[in-house]
Amino acid sequence: MTDRRTFLATAAGTAAALAAPRLAHAVSRTSRDTAQPRSLKILILGGTGLTGPHQVRYALERGHQVTVFNRGRRNDRLPKGVNELKGDRNTRDVAALKGKDWDVVIDNPTSLPFWVKDVGEILKEHTGRYIFISTISVYDPAGQSAINEDSPLVRYTGGDPVAVTTEQFNKDVANLYGPMKAASEAESRKWFGERATVIRPGLIVGPGDASFRFGYWPWRIAKGGEVLAPGDGTDPIQIIDARDIAEWTIRVAEQGNGGTFNATGPRSPMTMAEQLHGIRGALPGNLDVRFTWVPSTFLAEQQVAPWSEMPTWIPSSDAESVISKTNIARALAAGLTFRSLATTTLDGMAWFNGLSEAGRTQVAKSAGIAEDKEKAVLAAWHARKK
Repeated sequence: MTDRRTFLATAAGTAAALAAPRLAHAVSRTSRDTAQPRSLKILILGGTGLTGPHQVRYALERGHQVTVFNRGRRNDRLPKGVNELKGDRNTRDVAALKGKDWDVVIDNPTSLPFWVKDVGEILKEHTGRYIFISTISVYDPAGQSAINEDSPLVRYTGGDPVAVTTEQFNKDVANLYGPMKAASEAESRKWFGERATVIRPGLIVGPGDASFRFGYWPWRIAKGGEVLAPGDGTDPIQIIDARDIAEWTIRVAEQGNGGTFNATGPRSPMTMAEQLHGIRGALPGNLDVRFTWVPSTFLAEQQVAPWSEMPTWIPSSDAESVISKTNIARALAAGLTFRSLATTTLDGMAWFNGLSEAGRTQVAKSAGIAEDKEKAVLAAWHARKK
């Protein structure tokens, strides 16, 4: 199968690089908002990627004091009222963090344990809680029928994971992404103990996601015609809107929740067919759309890659498909809520359509099957059935 871990790791950087300078809409007040909390001093490491701007905006609206620490290259996409500290964790330049105290630190971008070590040495006595944003890619799917927070994790067997450099990681993302995230979790507990909270998101989608991991489907369905759909429609799918994970992270900070949480969605199981038909139902207009479901075995023969060319999808026959059966009961009990599939679809399309023509072209190349290949595979499938 296509390397899902590589795609997850590289897509996050792509999304950050291509995201619009600002997400124009404000956070709406909905039932997910709780009573006004006490004001916290929150430090967000990163803050300008896919979830960061949503975190910042939501935290400010709830009366918190927000500081971001990053290289300062994309802070123009953040709202007013944010304090900025500059540094570069790749070069171990974290001096700007010294001599300051925060109630909560949220670590968004870390993929390497030495990033946690460097901030841990400085902040271990200067924050009440450290929230590490990990990934469900830390799980070892071998032999598993479902995933929960206590499921086995992938391990790094090449020595001390803290010694792994950025250069090593970038050369071998496919093999290092999950193990390095798992080792980073361990490092966060080493420095912050019970004050460490680990959040493991699934596939993050919605406005601002330039990886096209979900956005391909609304874009393709909106074009109409015969749509190549993978499998038989029954394979499970899990996604979460960037705003839902971002806002819930701030509420976790407010509530002081410790421990480890899987954070993906939706609340109830969703199949590939439910996802595609749900997207179609959300899109306006009288679209002429016909889904042609093609078995995973035939797609494999045609070298159609799950996850990258058929985004969000992993065939049930693949061992990694268990990742799409991740248990989220613990996060639900801690207040994780979800926007509707229709909202994510429409807001994501609005964001995409608001990009420049060059931006839309670039994003549309990030994932999804090419138009000519889709037509060829469909033709071959119809010929096979005769």
